[in-house]
Amino acid sequence: MSSNQRLSRAYEKAKIIDFDDNTKFILFSDCHRGDNSFADDFANNRNIYFHALSFYYKEGFQYCELGDGDELWENLHFDSIFEAHKNVFQLLRKFHLEGRLHMIWGNHDMVYKDHEYVKTHLNSYFEPIDGKSKELFEGISFNEAVILRHNSTNQEIFLAHGHQADWWNYTFWRWSRFLVRVLWKPLQIWGIADPTSPAKNYTELIKIERRIKRWILQKDLIPTIVGHTHRPRFPEPGDIPFFNTGSCVHPRSITGIEIEGGKISLVKWQIATTEDGILRVVRILLEGPQKLIDYQKHKE
Repeated sequence: MSSNQRLSRAYEKAKIIDFDDNTKFILFSDCHRGDNSFADDFANNRNIYFHALSFYYKEGFQYCELGDGDELWENLHFDSIFEAHKNVFQLLRKFHLEGRLHMIWGNHDMVYKDHEYVKTHLNSYFEPIDGKSKELFEGISFNEAVILRHNSTNQEIFLAHGHQADWWNYTFWRWSRFLVRVLWKPLQIWGIADPTSPAKNYTELIKIERRIKRWILQKDLIPTIVGHTHRPRFPEPGDIPFFNTGSCVHPRSITGIEIEGGKISLVKWQIATTEDGILRVVRILLEGPQKLIDYQKHKE
């Protein structure tokens, strides 16, 4: 199956979320939440991520996670990840309870496409203090893709992880997972990068982006937002509407995409120092806000 076929299949089976100009979304991807070991790339940015997510929760945003949220290649089980970042998952639970959490699986958490796996591992957790199980993400489901559909304009925005255009990490993800667990995780501690990752292989990154852009052209220029490559992308109106959220494992910062008031923006959250030496987490606007309608192809 080609990348075009995989993307088209994801589009056809996508979960549809209706929205309007009063709806607010924050899109993050590639958090790669780990077990807080030296190989846990998320650990360096977890305070930034938690602060940003707390802000979006209080402001009434819906949260869309575009895959690779949990690092289930390096780690055998979700339990160790949950214990390492319990405060993050408790915050995600608040989104879930209010129907504001939309999860997409990527190649590093592809096991989440198995509903029984999700039910077994994510529905509840054991609390040793109380000595009993407690609800976590009861009834949650992960999707391969999501379509945001505007109530007034009928404009569609396609959300996916993006590994559909990466045949190795989509078709042979179990083999990649095996290599990461037995080889690259130990080497990562010593600073040696995994060459199978498109985020660390520029040649492969470009190929993946080109494949997705070709699919967008064939799908009548539907705005598409992905992650996977970790490289933020924000096109100008009139260009191919290919967006990328970036990741939450950039050095000392995280990037994401906001949709609010019928507009789209690329943002970064990082730690900044005030004049009196106080460290604080700040939001920086990188691109936008740009009207979503500017990316809709007008029928002649």
